Amino acid sequence: MKRELLNAVFGCIFTLAACRAASAGDIALEHVWARATPPAAPVGGAYLTIRNNGASADKLVGATADAADHVEIHEMKMENGVMKMRQIQGLDIPAHGAVQLKPGGYHLMFEGLKRPLKVGEAVKGSVTFEKGGSMPVEFKVEAMGAMPDKMHDMKHDQMR
Repeated sequence: MKRELLNAVFGCIFTLAACRAASAGDIALEHVWARATPPAAPVGGAYLTIRNNGASADKLVGATADAADHVEIHEMKMENGVMKMRQIQGLDIPAHGAVQLKPGGYHLMFEGLKRPLKVGEAVKGSVTFEKGGSMPVEFKVEAMGAMPDKMHDMKHDQMR
């Protein structure tokens, strides 16, 4: 019995580490990553999925990264046939729902990069929620052309 319990606990820990997941309270973070940047790039993009398992909505209100002077929350969307990007002050995370920050949509913008982001490194930082507070994260740097993982178990109406 003890061995089975230990195997289950270590299996869960390994699974979370492999997925670069984190959680605090009702908020869970999945596939926390950033794209590699060219040597002189002043900005970089970071992405993750935020899942709210709670009964009330929360809001992503800020983030930090040790590789950047500051981090902004951005939205990209098509307007009159033109892709536009703008900073937003917060991103609502619905109760019992999730929001995926991904290339071409919502994302975190690392402003004033202090160094290039290299494939395989981890950028330490945090994400801050209106109700849930601040959570430490590590953004695993992936290739410049990397795309988000598919969200197999998410219902379309839960995605924003």
